[in-house]
Amino acid sequence: MHILILRDPRESAAKCSLTPIRDLPGVELVGYDGERRVNADGRIALDPEGELLTAADAGRDLFLIDSSWRRVEKLKRAVDGVLLPRRLPELVTAYPRKSKTFADPATGLASIEALFAATAILGQPRHELLDAYRWREEFLARNRSVLGITG
Repeated sequence: MHILILRDPRESAAKCSLTPIRDLPGVELVGYDGERRVNADGRIALDPEGELLTAADAGRDLFLIDSSWRRVEKLKRAVDGVLLPRRLPELVTAYPRKSKTFADPATGLASIEALFAATAILGQPRHELLDAYRWREEFLARNRSVLGITG
């Protein structure tokens, strides 16, 4: 499965949970610049407003927008193609979020958590996505039963 990520350059690379995976095989990070078009046709787009992601969606590539919640709509305008919006089941983040300007959704996840969860639900868990994630063990412990992960 190929993972395509449209990343907002306004987000701090130092704090970004996706920075460590930029060189992994099957992962492509594309920086948003307002001019570039991104073809995500036929991909599953992780979207909290979509249908529930299930194993029936297996076999498709993934697309994720990595941005603050308030800028997602702007970045979506750079995306071409017909997407399959899918939401994750209710999971608990381990990432210590706090914002002084915008309230995060109660069920929001770090981007790396969302990507790993999607691969697990699709039956192809990419554990290496979490290798450099500081809160890996806490995230897995909190969500093991929902994601069907043993051990």
